[in-house]
Amino acid sequence: MKYSELLQNGATPTEIQTFLAGGETVPVTMRISGNLRDAAKEAAILNGMNFTSFVKLCIIEKLTQ
Repeated sequence: MKYSELLQNGATPTEIQTFLAGGETVPVTMRISGNLRDAAKEAAILNGMNFTSFVKLCIIEKLTQ
C-alpha cells in the first residue's frame, strides 16, 4: 500500500502514522543550510531525542495532518 492510497481510503491519522513509521530503513541524503541543521539539532536535544529521530517525527507529523 502507498501513502496516497491510505489518504484515498480515508485512513485515520493513527493508521497513517503506523504506516509511515514501519517499513525498512533506507539511507537519505539531503542538503540543508548549516543554520537549519544546527537549529534542528538544538530542537532535537531540547525534546530529548537525536537529530534523525527529530526529523522523522517532523515528517510524520506533517504527513498525518
